[in-house]
Amino acid sequence: MTTVALRPLPRELVLGSLRVDTPVVLAPMAGITNAAYRRLCREQGAGLYVCEMITSRGLVERDAVTMSMLVFDELEDVRSVQLYGTDPVYVGKAAEILCGEYGVAHIDLNFGCPVPKVTRKGGGGVLPWKRGLLGDILEAAVRAAAPYDVPVTMKTRKGIDEEHLTYLDAGRIAQESGCAAIALHGRTVSQAYSGEADWDAIGELVAHVDIPVLGNGDIWEAADAVRMVEHTGAAGVVVGRGCLGRPWLFRDLAAAFSGETPRQQRTLPRLGEVAAMMRRHAELLCRHMGEERGCKEFRKHISWYLKGFRAGGTLRQGLGLVSSLAALDAMLAELDADEAFPVSELGSPRGRQGSPRRVVLPEGWLEDRDGSDCRVAEDMHSGG
Repeated sequence: MTTVALRPLPRELVLGSLRVDTPVVLAPMAGITNAAYRRLCREQGAGLYVCEMITSRGLVERDAVTMSMLVFDELEDVRSVQLYGTDPVYVGKAAEILCGEYGVAHIDLNFGCPVPKVTRKGGGGVLPWKRGLLGDILEAAVRAAAPYDVPVTMKTRKGIDEEHLTYLDAGRIAQESGCAAIALHGRTVSQAYSGEADWDAIGELVAHVDIPVLGNGDIWEAADAVRMVEHTGAAGVVVGRGCLGRPWLFRDLAAAFSGETPRQQRTLPRLGEVAAMMRRHAELLCRHMGEERGCKEFRKHISWYLKGFRAGGTLRQGLGLVSSLAALDAMLAELDADEAFPVSELGSPRGRQGSPRRVVLPEGWLEDRDGSDCRVAEDMHSGG
C-alpha cells in the first residue's frame, strides 16, 4: 500500500437522513445475520446491522422462504435489508414493499456476490460491468424509497478480475443515481475471499466520488478498521467474516471509533466470557426459531467461537450436535472458564477463504458495457 497522510476517524455515519452512531456496519451474510445474530451484534455495539440478503423477485412474488427471512428483533430499531436483483422493475417493487410494509430504514443493493450460480446469470459482482443496467437498477430502488426518505446504498467489488475493473464506474453511477453511499470490498470476483483486500482501491474510490465510501475486507481487529479508515479516508467500515464467533469485535470497534486508545489485552475475553456469549447467541436463536431449530442453527458457530482454544475433540463434537439449551449449558460448564484468549488467533482470517478462480459469466457478457436493455435471469433464492 502507498503511504498517505492519516485521516481523522469518523465518529458517526451519515446515510442521507439516517444517522448511525458508530460508523461500523455488520455485513449481511447468508445463514448468519438473522435476527438473533443482529441482536447480539447490536448489544455489542454494531452501528448498523444488515439482514441477510433477500431476492427482489422472491419478495415481490411473496415466496415463503424469502418472507421467512424478513424477521426482525423487537429491539431492532433501525431495520436494514440487503436486496439482490437484476431487473429494475422487480427491484423497484421490492424496495417499495420493504419501505411501505416492513418499515425498513435502509436498503443496500448487492453487487458483490462472487458465487458462480449468481455470476453465471449476470448477477452479483459481475453486474456492474453493464453500466446501463446498473444505473437502471439503482435509480429504480432510489425512486421507490424516496417517498419514505429511506437511503439506498450499494455494495460492490473492484471488478470481475484485474483486467475487468468496475468500481470507479460503479461509484460514479451510484452517485448519479442518488445512492447515499457505496461500500467497496477490496477484492475482485475472481479472488472471492482469497488473497489480500486492496485498500488502495478503496482510497481511490473515496477520491473519485462525493458520496460516503465504506471499506470492506480484511478487518479482523479494531486496529485494522482504524488503519483502513486512516489510510483510505473511508466514512466507515463493513465487517463480515471478522466477527464470526467474535461478536464482541463490535465492542472494540465502537471503542476505537469513539476515540479510545485500543487496549487489546483489556478487551480480550477469557473462555468463560466466550461461553457466556455462546449461550446468549443460542438463547436468542431459540427465542426467534424455537429451541430445536435454534440449537441446530447454533451448531455452525461452534468452531468459530472455539477457534484456538484448547477445548477437546469430544466436547467439540458434542457441542456440534447440541439439541437443547440444557445440553448446551452442561457442555459449556466443562470448558475452562479461566483459559486466556488465544492471542495467536488475533489478526488471522476467519471463515471461508478459498483460492482465486475463473469467473463464470453469461455468454458474450464482456462484449458490451453500456447496454441498459440487458435483462438477466434472477433466481428466487440467489445468494452466497
